[in-house]
Amino acid sequence: MSGIPGQLRDRVAVVTGASRGIGKGIALELGAAGATVYVTGRSVTPGKLPGTVHETAARITELGGVGVPMVCDHRDDDAVARLFERIGEEQGRLDVLVNNVYNSPAAGRWLGKPFWQVPPDAWDQTFDVGVRSHYAAAVFAAPLLIASGGLLVNISSPGAIRYMHNAVYGVAKAALDRMTADMAHDLEGTGVTVLSLWPGIVNTELLQLVPADADGKRLVTLPGEGTFDLNEAESPHFAGRAVVALAADPDRRASTGTARRVYELADRYGFTDIDGRVPRND
Repeated sequence: MSGIPGQLRDRVAVVTGASRGIGKGIALELGAAGATVYVTGRSVTPGKLPGTVHETAARITELGGVGVPMVCDHRDDDAVARLFERIGEEQGRLDVLVNNVYNSPAAGRWLGKPFWQVPPDAWDQTFDVGVRSHYAAAVFAAPLLIASGGLLVNISSPGAIRYMHNAVYGVAKAALDRMTADMAHDLEGTGVTVLSLWPGIVNTELLQLVPADADGKRLVTLPGEGTFDLNEAESPHFAGRAVVALAADPDRRASTGTARRVYELADRYGFTDIDGRVPRND
């Protein structure tokens, strides 16, 4: 099941990188639960992939929440600071921050490559948008989250503990989970819950470009990891339902500082993906 409509009616959330993909799924589920959701991203017109911040925000409002589009480059600290200043001025509170922004198309160029074939620039791209941007958003959001005893979710992956994609990817996810643990240490006694969330293989707009074969399977091979049928993948909404469940849980502090798979939270809270399944393909 999904969240109860209206259960987050008085909550204010930010989801970074929510024009499409996992971020969009999370933003839409928060909106369906009644939250006011600030949607950040750089996409204002559709490109090679569909989705813009304005489209996501409009859909949130259609679902019963309040969607607020915010065009923001998360490599620009001043722009990120202004984002949270505006939220403070307009809402006077912030209950949920989901750090999701990531440069998936760029990272896709280096899938399965040994480290000596991955240029140092790939390190900068991965860490600037996938780690540093999360740190910066958390820094500027912290006063608002502390005031509300809110929830901070960093979108990470099992690549933090085992090989996935390439060495740079794994190091970045390990760094992100270490950052989660250390932020939880610093936030002890404030009431804020911070955790890393691990989706599995997610059927995003990028992967939806993979066609079906003669047997109806949409197979993708990740070098060194295996071949996966994307028909068995998670939808972007699955992670969103995990965030809604956490945001509504008064006892969520028990998870602070940890990394949690989406399906583990589905088992705990009793939600499913939009097709009624609980995918376990990570």
